[in-house]
Formats: sequence, structure tokens, C-alpha cells
Amino acid sequence: MLGEGMATPNYSFEKRKREQAQKAAKEAKRLRKAEKAAASAAGTPEGAEEPAATATDEPLTAAE
Repeated sequence: MLGEGMATPNYSFEKRKREQAQKAAKEAKRLRKAEKAAASAAGTPEGAEEPAATATDEPLTAAE
């Protein structure tokens, strides 16, 4: 009767998955910090990019 019904949870697998997720999150955070440090060392503010030229950036001229 003990082997029938619901399967027992595999706690080792769950723990390993949780640890892998934590390790991946730490690595992603480390990469973000490294990118931020590299950007500040290069002199560009965080998240700043060259603005793309749009139709509104061009000066308006009278019709010829």
C-alpha cells in the first residue's frame, strides 16, 4: 500500500533547482554590475543611448 498513490517529492532535486536559480540570478546581477561599471568608466551615463533622428527633429520649413 505504501508504493501506491502519489509519488513522494524529490527534495534533493527541488533544492538543486533552487540553488541553480539563485546562482543564475547572482551571475546576472554580476554581469549587470560589470556593464554598469564599464559604462561609467567610458563616460556614458547608465541607460543613455544616442537618440535616433525622427521626423520631429528636423526643422520645419515653409512650403516652396
